[in-house]
Amino acid sequence: MPTASSPQVVTRFAPSPTGYLHIGGARTALFNYLYAKGRGGKFLVRIEDTDRERSTDDAVKAIFDGLSWLELFADEEPVFQHARADRHRDVVDQLLELGAAYRDFTTADETGRLRDEAKAERRTFESPWRDRQPTVDDLSQPHVVRFRRPLPGRVIVPDAVQGEVSWDANDLDDLVLLRSDGAPTYNLAVVVDDHDMGVTHVIRGDDHLNNAARQSLIYDALGWNRPVFAHIPLIHGPDGAKLSKRHGAQAVHEYADIGYLPEAMRNYLARLGWAHGDDELFGDEQARDWFDLDGVGKAPARLDFDKLAHVNSHWLRLAADERLAGLTLDTHLARGAPLNEGDEARLQRAMPFVKDRAKTLLELADQTAFVLKTRPLELDEKARALLSGETVERIARVRARLALFESWDVFALEAELKAFAEEEGVGFGKIGPPMRAALTGGIASPDIARTLSALGREDALGRLDDALQHTRP
Repeated sequence: MPTASSPQVVTRFAPSPTGYLHIGGARTALFNYLYAKGRGGKFLVRIEDTDRERSTDDAVKAIFDGLSWLELFADEEPVFQHARADRHRDVVDQLLELGAAYRDFTTADETGRLRDEAKAERRTFESPWRDRQPTVDDLSQPHVVRFRRPLPGRVIVPDAVQGEVSWDANDLDDLVLLRSDGAPTYNLAVVVDDHDMGVTHVIRGDDHLNNAARQSLIYDALGWNRPVFAHIPLIHGPDGAKLSKRHGAQAVHEYADIGYLPEAMRNYLARLGWAHGDDELFGDEQARDWFDLDGVGKAPARLDFDKLAHVNSHWLRLAADERLAGLTLDTHLARGAPLNEGDEARLQRAMPFVKDRAKTLLELADQTAFVLKTRPLELDEKARALLSGETVERIARVRARLALFESWDVFALEAELKAFAEEEGVGFGKIGPPMRAALTGGIASPDIARTLSALGREDALGRLDDALQHTRP
């Protein structure tokens, strides 16, 4: 927790809206959220949309939809980077006045040629304008503004995950701060925005590690305090290769669509590259209390769908039946199932009997399809074969006994079915399959007592009546 003499912890998640919120970005957002919330700090969101050609409104919406599904809500209104371009340009003017930046009038073609020469000679590209003063006539020409990196020496960046990282300043070229059209570049905008937003900790993927060197130099030139950098390893696929579409669904909304709960995804993502002892299953409060950067590993984490399914099954078992019924109904509707009165109530009755056997909402939908079937059920050839001869009369007798029950309690139903089988002098294998055929048309369902309870008294007895009517001569 921050003390009276230390600043409030402020973290930020700063995605580029050029695509959906993928699982790697979701984990970065979660780590930032947990680190801030565990210390009484603030979690902020910034949309880094300075690349106006590639940024799309659909991608912005997808990012916010993904964060909303994960329930990672920012403490302030989101910042859109492109709207701050004037502030970025003001800071460039400040750098020019400090002598930490210079105007470069080299044309794009000439810059390309000089870069090729530098590469061939195995040296860093350096603009011929680094130590030249432009004339009045020069200033009327198109140009970029570059940062003048200090030479010689090393750029050292302490990193909360990677340890101390350093670069030779000679290996870093003078990055462009403003393009010739006046548009600010990424590294400049990030530094200015993080400073102005009061960001104290920059937690992001280690693909940004090299940017930390350049950004640190800009902080130093402006006399601003650097934030704490923490570069977390990327997520790899199950085969250890860099994540790609061939590894399966990666966008966060796709995980919602294939039946994962947000609390399960938060639990799983928190453990993806971070550890708190051997703890695997934990809730949000524990995650906030436990999360720290020293628990983040340096090696890339591997996406493990089996482990994700295991975590999801845990949270399905703990979820309220009413909530699961609504989510499962949405899954049925997405599959094109018609909505009938009382369907959600039937699903809610079924939940206690099926949720322990499901790993995803899709599996819950498969296992609850029997309660949504409309009467009279269509019996296939196999179901009709089970409902023939003496079996039909036995089903009629058990139906008559079940009709005496008013409470429709699952344990009472279970005891009555057992007693009936004993009185009939047969094993329950002679009763269960034909009853399932009559009650569900033969599709998957829990044991017969739970199937009866899930359907409810009226529907269950009605389905038995329909089956008897269609199978008796």
